[in-house]
Amino acid sequence: MSPAEITELCNALPPEKREEVADFVRFLIARQQDERWEAILADGTPRPRLDNFLRESAAETDEALDLKRL
Repeated sequence: MSPAEITELCNALPPEKREEVADFVRFLIARQQDERWEAILADGTPRPRLDNFLRESAAETDEALDLKRL
């Protein structure tokens, strides 16, 4: 289906229905992005820099930021 066909179909709808179609399209786009992140996270490729960052972050204390130490 071409963008022109989609536009023609949407123009045939009442405004409130057009908004529903747009919301659904936004949902589908967001879902594609979620699927991409899920694939990245499920990938078993070693990430030593990320692993190191997570270890260092877990070892940090929950102290308030000391502006004098910056």
